[in-house]
This record gives sequence, structure tokens and C-alpha cells, in this order.
Amino acid sequence: MSAFWAGKTILITGAGGFIGSHLTETMVHAGAHVRAFVRYTSRGDWGLLSFLPPAVRKEVEVLAGDLRDLEAVRRAMQGVSHVFHLGALIAIPYSYVHPAEVVETNVMGTMNILLAGRDTGVARIIHTSTSEVYGTALRVPIDEAHPLQGQSPYSASKIGADKLAESFYRSFDLPVVTLRPFNTYGPRQSARAVIPTIITQALTRPHLQLGNLDATRDLTFVSDTVAGFLRVGETPQVEGETFNLGTGSEVKILNLAQEIISLLGRDVEIVVDPSRLRPEKSEVQRLLSDNRLAQTRLGWHPQVSLREGLAQTIDWVSQNLALYRPENYQL
Repeated sequence: MSAFWAGKTILITGAGGFIGSHLTETMVHAGAHVRAFVRYTSRGDWGLLSFLPPAVRKEVEVLAGDLRDLEAVRRAMQGVSHVFHLGALIAIPYSYVHPAEVVETNVMGTMNILLAGRDTGVARIIHTSTSEVYGTALRVPIDEAHPLQGQSPYSASKIGADKLAESFYRSFDLPVVTLRPFNTYGPRQSARAVIPTIITQALTRPHLQLGNLDATRDLTFVSDTVAGFLRVGETPQVEGETFNLGTGSEVKILNLAQEIISLLGRDVEIVVDPSRLRPEKSEVQRLLSDNRLAQTRLGWHPQVSLREGLAQTIDWVSQNLALYRPENYQL
């Protein structure tokens, strides 16, 4: 692991989330002082940070607040060199039901990060985008110049956030870099994502209820995505750029489910549940990344095969099955 982060004070928004918790853990191991920004709840809930080993967790400075509160964001960013902005509302089905909340958090929350970054003079902001901004592929593999298509309120909110980041770089020379992970998966992921949904149902039920079985996804294991965050933070002279983080390979949801069933060694039927289908014009039918820019500019290469990553994810979900509700469709 690079010595670059040793002694640096960094802020991670969305640190209690899936990717954020893994990034937090990795950064502690890298010697950084990690300030974790989590959304306030009256329960004092730190999200998935609670799953970090106690020795790691005690090294993390946790701040609770809301990205929509500029003053809370500004206070959190005081004295930090690098900001990893992962905080967002990310569930696509939830964005159909609560689009205003999603836009407020994802667009205005990002605006506050950018404003505070400009005011506090941070060395770099790493802004997290998503492959969903591309919509259904118009050409493959999808490079960073592919048109952006708002096919859900969530993806539209992330397009807005991406463009704000771009505008602050161009208007104020704010040192911001944008990362677009493609379908990250792994331990700790919630059942709002397809892989934990498949695993939990396949472990507990005689049949799988899924939506579109023909859609394809470029699935990236969480440790590879985290490695991309570290590389984009360390690499000089990449301000203003955007990088895809994907494997450059795709798999149909049907084939993915069959692979997981095979790894579990169970006889499970796959059925289509109409309630899990996205609206026709909103469905992203195909995602396949062109990751050459990340490879050449960042020196980033995915390391974990799909089968290996699925095995690790199955192992974690199996040990933490009580956290999931496979009988319910989670937004």
C-alpha cells in the first residue's frame, strides 16, 4: 500500500455506506487520519462503520450531519487535505418514489461539498459518480465521453452533481476529480443491490424473484473500486478529469443468478417478478465499461475475478443473513 496517505487528514462523506465503509477501513490501514461524515440519526447510527474491526473503528473520527447543511459540511472539511465525496441517496427504485429528496441530497449536497472545498482550500476532492449516468449504452464499451442520459431521477441527480463538479473546476480551478464506478459489489452491500438480493433469496427460498433478466452489468469487486479511489487521490495532475472504474466485461442478470446458485449448490428456480421491473424507458439495459483511461492515467487494474468476488460476498452474506429480509423487495 502506498505511503502517500500516512499522516494525512481526509474526509469521507457517506462513510457509513457500502463503499464508504470499505474505503474508511482501507484508509486507516494506510495511515491516514480519517474523518467520517455520516447522516445524523437519533439512534447515533454509524451505518456499516459498525462492522469495522474495533481497532480500526476507534481510529475513525465520526461526525454526524446532513450534506444539505452547508455549515455542517464546512465544519467537517476544516483542516482536511482530501475529500472523498461518496455521500448520496443511491437506490433507483427509491428515486421513483421520493425524487425531491434524492435531488436535494445528491445535487445540493454536492454543491455544498464544492462550496466548502473552494472556501477551505482542500488539495483535492474526489467526487463519486456512477455508471447509471450513461443510461443504456448507445455504444460499447462505454468510455467517459459517452452521452449522459437521465433515465431515472437518481441518474439525473448524479448527472447534475457531476456537472456541478465540472463547473467548479472550470470556473474556480477547484481541484476535483470524478470517478464513475460500474456496479460495485461485495461484503456489507445491502439488498437494494442485485447480488445480495440473489444471494439472500437463494439461501432461504426455493425460488428467486428478480426483475429484468436480460440486462447486463459490469460488476466490480469493492476492493478494486476502493483501490481506484486511492489511485485517483494519489495521482498528480488529474484534476478536472473523469475516470470509469469497471472490469471491461459484462454479465447478464440471468447468468449472474445461475452462477450464484451454482456456487451455493442449491436447486433454486428463477422467476420474473413484475414489481421489480423498472419503467420501460427508465431501464438501463446494458452497461459495459471502457476502463482504459483509468489504466493508463491512474495505473489502476481490477484484480478480483467475478467468481472470486461472488464467493467472498456469499461468505459474508451467509454469516450475516439476519441483517437481510429476503421476503421483502427493498427499495
